Amino acid sequence: MDFTIPKVIFENRHDAGRQLGAELAEYDERSAVVLAIPNGGVPIALELASAIKADLDLVICRKIAIPLNPGAGFGAISDDGTLILNEEEIRRIGLNREQIEYEATRVKADIKQRSILYRGSSLLVSVVGKTAIIVDDGLASGFTMMAAVESVRHRRPKEIVVAVPVASARAFKQLENLADKVVACATAYTSNYHISDFYRYWPDVTDEEVTRYLKQWQSRHLH
Repeated sequence: MDFTIPKVIFENRHDAGRQLGAELAEYDERSAVVLAIPNGGVPIALELASAIKADLDLVICRKIAIPLNPGAGFGAISDDGTLILNEEEIRRIGLNREQIEYEATRVKADIKQRSILYRGSSLLVSVVGKTAIIVDDGLASGFTMMAAVESVRHRRPKEIVVAVPVASARAFKQLENLADKVVACATAYTSNYHISDFYRYWPDVTDEEVTRYLKQWQSRHLH
């Protein structure tokens, strides 16, 4: 669905995950791994992985926030150190390399802490020769997802599918150039775009909730 005016089409992230599962029904019981970008992508990925009977894991990526404007970013880093920078935004706000490195180092430390918290000693699920489906709760600029795609590409999957409930048209097009396939339930063609506009309930997902979701999944799928 394409929108020029935002419209609520998801009750919450769980509903969004179920709708995304319907969009990706062709991957049911195929050799796929759903990789969630925490925090917001986790409940969606949980529903999707259940719907298509896939494995579930995380790819931890974080936006690099603009100094004094933490709501905006100038790039993103993944848990293996893959770095994607928005050079256009960096030029616009006039950041120098020392500032970029300082902010990136802070995000790397945050990712390391999250990795320990979420994974503990668990190993990454192998995606070699499989379909890797990377999930978040939406695409705005798309830079966090770009870092995730580049990171997962190093792990030699057969193909990479980006799957989100909603995406800005610009981010959708950018990811089409990086991933093998991009799937979105809704694409927004609007300059004043906010992911939350498409959800009735869109609260922050806490670290405790992420940990609980992962434990629920593991307990359901222990053989």
